[in-house]
Amino acid sequence: MRTERKPTRLDRVFARLDREPERPAHIGVPRMSRHRVVLFGASLAFYLAIVWAVLIASWLVRLDWQVMFFRPYQQWSEIHAFVDYYVVLGQRGPTAVMVAAWLGWRSWRQHTLRPLLALGVSLLLLNVTVGAAKYGMGRLGPHYATEIGSNEMWLGGDIFPSGHTANAVVTWGILAYLASTPRARRWLSALSAVTSLGVGLSTVYIGTHWLSDVLLGWVAGLLILLALPWFEPMIARAETRILALRDRLLAGHRRAAAAPGPVGQPVVLTPLTDRAEPAPEPLHAGRPAGRSPAYLAPGPHTTRAERSPVSPGGSRRPPHAERHPRGTTSSTRP
Repeated sequence: MRTERKPTRLDRVFARLDREPERPAHIGVPRMSRHRVVLFGASLAFYLAIVWAVLIASWLVRLDWQVMFFRPYQQWSEIHAFVDYYVVLGQRGPTAVMVAAWLGWRSWRQHTLRPLLALGVSLLLLNVTVGAAKYGMGRLGPHYATEIGSNEMWLGGDIFPSGHTANAVVTWGILAYLASTPRARRWLSALSAVTSLGVGLSTVYIGTHWLSDVLLGWVAGLLILLALPWFEPMIARAETRILALRDRLLAGHRRAAAAPGPVGQPVVLTPLTDRAEPAPEPLHAGRPAGRSPAYLAPGPHTTRAERSPVSPGGSRRPPHAERHPRGTTSSTRP
């Protein structure tokens, strides 16, 4: 009796890496539920509260200066090398490339462009909202501060809110947003929150951001993730149009490859009469071109084709005195 081999954990992992035969029928798309709307409203209120606390130079600004004078990079200098590498997790280029590679595989496996389009929409919202706030408030960083206790607003800076922190929240949080199961979504949400907050504190450790910059950047990234369900209908329409355009292009390419090629008109060749060329040297009728001429003795000669065939006559044996032709008798034989 033949029994089938039970798949191992490694077999299940490789099965997950293979492409699905068709697009899954039920892909979980987060919707703008009441719970999410409440979270979005609370986060927006917290965002405005941080901005207001910095504008009026409240206790939050005093805390910023105290942390700056504490100089964490000198207090814990032994972790400086690690922090220099860890802060890269908030830079736009490296993180976007890594996450885009993962979501590109997800798009190929599930026959959908939604993961890549969701990443593009989130990064576009991040550039617009955080960039506008940065250049609108123009706050200077700790290294360029001009007056102790000042909020350093509208002085031409671009560090409020923290772009590193907001980028880490959006880039790593989009993995949790696109997770397939609720359990994976919870774990990835916690992981992205801790990672992004660690990136923000790393910038405070190095001294490139105030503590309030990190808090505002963290909330700014969270607002973008909470608002993404409002853009899901636009993402769905864009995916439908892109896939329809791809199908039309592929169909046109197949028709062009299957259609027979056009029959061309015959080309009439006309001799060139306006250019005089030297006449080729006549060759001998019996000598092929490319061979050196044969030197013949003087006198009339005929070609091989003009000669008549001659068959040899008589015997080719030399004459002998004692021999006689067959059929005759010798009179001298006794």
